Amino acid sequence: MKTIYENQVKSIGAMANSFLEEKMLILFGDAAPQDLKDFCYNIDVVNVDEEIQAGQTLYINNEKFKITSVGDVVQRNLTTLGHITLRFDGSSVPELPGTLYLEDKELPALEVGSVLKIISE
Repeated sequence: MKTIYENQVKSIGAMANSFLEEKMLILFGDAAPQDLKDFCYNIDVVNVDEEIQAGQTLYINNEKFKITSVGDVVQRNLTTLGHITLRFDGSSVPELPGTLYLEDKELPALEVGSVLKIISE
């Protein structure tokens, strides 16, 4: 098991929970446009050590979520903007380029200090 990405939530926009019913969480680095900040979980922009792929695991705190598919620009957006959408619907085909698709499970509660890790097994 190798950690290829690690980050933590720095702040939470006032409306960040408004996408929970759609099983989505939006991450964004400090460069989030002002009109989007309220809808995002703010993280630092950090590098990913290898390519993010289906079959890897995203840990939110200590809860595991299998990655089911990866949009075309997830890697680039995560390392340049800290911006991706996490969608917990189990899709095996990525519909949106900036979305990381995860197994269809109940969404975790994110709070300031929540740890995000991607593990390549």
